[in-house]
Amino acid sequence: MNHLPNLFSPLKIKTMELSNRAVMPPMGTNLGNADGTVSEANLAYLKRRARGGPGLIITEISAVHPSGVAINSELGAYDDRFIPGLKKLADVAQTAGCKVALQLHHAGRESLYLLKEGKAIAPSPIRSLVFGLTPREITRDEIQEIIAAFGAAALRAREAGFDAVEVHGAHGYLLTQFLSILCNQREDEYSGNLSNRSRFMVEVLQEVRRRVGRDFPVSLRLSVEECIKEGYSVEDMQSILPNLVKAGADLIHASLGTHGSPGGITSAPGEYEPGFNAWRAKKVKEVVDVPVIAVGRFSDPVLADEVISRGEADLVAFGRQFLADPDFLIKMREGRPQEIRKCIACNQGCIERLILGEGKIRCAINPETGQETVYPQGPAAVLRKVWIVGAGPAGLTAAYEAARLGHEVTLFEKEEKSGGQLRFACQPPFKTSYGEWGNWLTFQVKKMGVTIHTNKAVTDGLIEGGNPEAVILAMGGEKIIPEIEGIGLPLVCDAWQILSGEVVPQANAVVVGGGLIGMETADFLSQKGTQVTLVETLKRSPVLKITSHGYMLHTRLRDKNCKLLFNTVVKRIAESSVTILSGGEEQTLSPVDQVVIAVGLKPRDDWQHILQTKGIRCIIIGDARQPRRIIEATEEGAQAAWSL
Repeated sequence: MNHLPNLFSPLKIKTMELSNRAVMPPMGTNLGNADGTVSEANLAYLKRRARGGPGLIITEISAVHPSGVAINSELGAYDDRFIPGLKKLADVAQTAGCKVALQLHHAGRESLYLLKEGKAIAPSPIRSLVFGLTPREITRDEIQEIIAAFGAAALRAREAGFDAVEVHGAHGYLLTQFLSILCNQREDEYSGNLSNRSRFMVEVLQEVRRRVGRDFPVSLRLSVEECIKEGYSVEDMQSILPNLVKAGADLIHASLGTHGSPGGITSAPGEYEPGFNAWRAKKVKEVVDVPVIAVGRFSDPVLADEVISRGEADLVAFGRQFLADPDFLIKMREGRPQEIRKCIACNQGCIERLILGEGKIRCAINPETGQETVYPQGPAAVLRKVWIVGAGPAGLTAAYEAARLGHEVTLFEKEEKSGGQLRFACQPPFKTSYGEWGNWLTFQVKKMGVTIHTNKAVTDGLIEGGNPEAVILAMGGEKIIPEIEGIGLPLVCDAWQILSGEVVPQANAVVVGGGLIGMETADFLSQKGTQVTLVETLKRSPVLKITSHGYMLHTRLRDKNCKLLFNTVVKRIAESSVTILSGGEEQTLSPVDQVVIAVGLKPRDDWQHILQTKGIRCIIIGDARQPRRIIEATEEGAQAAWSL
């Protein structure tokens, strides 16, 4: 029985027949070879997602010209030498029964390494909002060269066996730069009013259509709203959309924003509701008669089916959800929605990892993503009796992976419930998905047959009687208690007591610590009506505004009049005041009803020496090794299990 008749219905676009309306949109992976050719990692990554059964996969960006390469490992489509690799990419998707489109891309000014080399081009020499460097103005001859390059790359895609191509006209890359008055201030026919600024995009589409023929499907990914002050709106775009369809677009992929838009809206964090952008897709449908793809934090197939049912879109893109759980469509079809691992929109592995230069794509809650070529399928060659101490993200992931590989796993948690830091991390505003993921992970661990003991501390006698062959220590970090005069007073508590509800928020609070724990605790308190002053010894916040959640967090605290005092030390805590040292001067904060210690955690190595003395293999992971983010916890948990 088809429970989602709209999402799982077929759709024909020109010669391309889709089996369903679920789309895996383009996502940068950094998995390509250094010369822009397709790697084995690219193929394994795409193959894994194709197995999940989306109707259409649109590949990550592929450069149409050397002047538009965003990163060295970006796939290339600007020379015939790329065709063999691209053919393999198309084959792995089609073998799994999916249709696949190659996305054609030119970065324009949004290429850091080309900007640094003085080679980046743009409509006008206006600095990049992302990188802060200025490109040179593209010449009229170069405009014609790039138009021809899009057409030639589209033809290569067709020759490589792709079912369609997608022209990337979104997110602040070259085609969007021409659309935007904020970065297109030329004095020729490619500038001026929006119709003129769209001329470049129109001519690209016309050339692509000319090269691939009338029956080959062409998608156009658009930021239908710029989401920058004084940028174009979706209502503005409605005036030119019919011209873009007439020029050759058979499908409109209705995204939004640029990489320079505030709040990381192109990869929306948890502050945005699932499906928040669907109304813009409907605005597109009002003026064109081609299918439209809705985009915007979709993780639930039921919501996607409703969006299509309401006529807001014809297809729905599930981006990060395909990283979190490539099999979510299969699980929905089989009536197992509770088993879907839903994306928590943390962006740690997919977006932040790339923008912070931390390497190739990952998923903070799915250790297989980006590691498909090394992910062990199991069972393990030697099956062992494994104990895991601590049921936080690291311990639960280790338990799941070890059980999946066939080991006999027992999990011990000294607290009443599993989840570790997730039990607190899910309490601040917009973070309920963290708790939902923790519950899902606990459910999966139990389903895998892991024996879980809660309210159970591991003792020397327990180890002697149980005789495990390996122990994975994931008992979390130890709270840091700073040496401050007056820290033992009744008005002092810690962040975990506040977030758990053990201590009730008061009217005027000082939060000591400006890391993520402190910032989110301040956010939690502000939401409860507390007037918050946050004190941090560092010169600036370690919570980076360049990240989506960091930007939103800073913005909320500013809007709630939370005082953020950096380069500041707490000297004394009194009954109703706090003395600080800021800028070399002592100041007194008053009145103060509550002081919340949120300095963070430090690693702990309980049991390591004892286990080594007993000759039992010991692996330390997660916060017990070094307090960090979810992604480090889950990666270390998985790798510990894989290494057994």
